[in-house]
Amino acid sequence: MLGSNELMNSRLSGSEEALASLPCQRLTDRTGARILIGGLGMGFTLRAALPLLAADAEIIVAELVPAVVQWARGPMAGIFDGSLDDPRVTIATADVADLISQNSEPYDAILLDVDNGPDGITHASNDRLYTAAGLKAAQRALRPGGILAVWSSAPDAKFTRRLVNVGFAVEEAPVRARGKRGAHHMIWLATRG
Repeated sequence: MLGSNELMNSRLSGSEEALASLPCQRLTDRTGARILIGGLGMGFTLRAALPLLAADAEIIVAELVPAVVQWARGPMAGIFDGSLDDPRVTIATADVADLISQNSEPYDAILLDVDNGPDGITHASNDRLYTAAGLKAAQRALRPGGILAVWSSAPDAKFTRRLVNVGFAVEEAPVRARGKRGAHHMIWLATRG
């Protein structure tokens, strides 16, 4: 919780899993897929990505808050179910925006579950991910045909237009927080041409 805002909940993982499954299902034919996940959270996105990616995939998870990584390896290890020990996974205690801008090898997908989506609530600095400049940086960090997937607690027409204006081909995927129930969340799938 952050004040009265719920940041994570182990009962509502459907949309975080969809953040991985929607783009990763499109990458099954790529060898050596390279994926960047922004935000470790409770590991639902990482765990959903692992069975969809080949043994030669590389998954980098950027988590800004060191305590979240410690929590994942400590009291929440049961929820993570060994996913942090998968040889394809590297945890980077870093700002995902920095990893995107410093990218020396392009990604096949960038999955962002940072803050609360484009309408952030925890760190004002996260907003830079969702500006036109931040989206252009993500576009440059992707291989041709690469996918930027963005999780949000709600739709945002201005953000959709921003993705289109940067040059992405954009799909909006409303998903449920919990199976066929729960709040509707939004996932944008933005493909680089």
